[in-house]
Amino acid sequence: MKYEDIKKNIKIEAGTIEIGNNVHLGKDISIAVKGTFSVGDHSHLGNDINIRGNNIRIGKHLFHSSGLRIGGGGRQHPDANFSIGDRCTIHNNFINVCEPVEIGNDVGLSPDTSFLTHGYWLSVLEGFPASFSGIKIGNGVIIGYRSLILMSVEIVANTVIGAQSVVTKSISRSGIYAGSPVKFIKEIIPLTYEQQKEKLNEIIKTYIPIANYHGITPNIKIEFPFVYMNNFKFNSLTFEYWGDEDVETDDLRDYVRKWGIRIYTERGFTSKFSF
Repeated sequence: MKYEDIKKNIKIEAGTIEIGNNVHLGKDISIAVKGTFSVGDHSHLGNDINIRGNNIRIGKHLFHSSGLRIGGGGRQHPDANFSIGDRCTIHNNFINVCEPVEIGNDVGLSPDTSFLTHGYWLSVLEGFPASFSGIKIGNGVIIGYRSLILMSVEIVANTVIGAQSVVTKSISRSGIYAGSPVKFIKEIIPLTYEQQKEKLNEIIKTYIPIANYHGITPNIKIEFPFVYMNNFKFNSLTFEYWGDEDVETDDLRDYVRKWGIRIYTERGFTSKFSF
C-alpha cells in the first residue's frame, strides 16, 4: 500500500497502512516498512520523520514535535518491530530496531534520547563482543534529555530516568535514576490527600495569569479532586472528564497536562491561543 502527499513531501509505503481518525501529519515524512504501519486516533506526527523496519505501531494521542528516526542497522530483519502505546510524547529521537522495541502507555522520550538494540564491530571469533537484544519500556516512564538506552534493557513502570543518563541494565524497581551508568537516586513518594489538595490549588493559581495572558477570564471551581470550568469538569486524580469542551477549557486542560494531569479528550492537544 502507498500513501503520498506531494505538497507536504509525505510518502508512506507498507504492506498495510492504518491511520486513525483526526491524525495530523507534518511535512518531510518518509516511511517504508514491510509489514504494518499504524497510527492511532488523535495522534500528531510532526516534521522530518524517517522510519524503516517491519511493523511500526503507534497508539492514540501520540504527540511528536519534529525530527524522528526509527530504523538503523538491522532494520531489514523480520524482528525489526516498534510499538508505542497511547498518550505518549516523543521528539527528535533515534530508535534502532534491529531487535524489537516495545514502549508502553503514557511514556515520554525527551529530546535526543536514543535506543540501541545492537552493538558490534570487530570479529567475535577473535573475542570481541557483539550484542543483539530488544528493549521494553513500561507504562508511565519518562526518559530524560540526551539519555541512551542499550540492548536488553527493560524499565519497570512509573520510573524517571534523569537527563544524560546511560541505561545499561534492566530496572525492576520504580523510582528516580540518573548517571552513566544509571544508579538509583530515590523513591517516588505519593502525596497525602491534603498535599494533593494543596498542590492542585497551587497549579490552578499559577494558571490564572497565563489564562489572562491568553485573553481568558477563567471561572474555575475546585472541589477536590474535581475541577470545573464553564461546562467542563475533570477528575484530577483519575483523569476522567465530563461535559462540554470549548477553546477555553482546552487551554486549561493543556496547561494542567504540564503538571502530569493528563486529560486526553476527543479534541486535539493544541492551544487555540498560540501566537
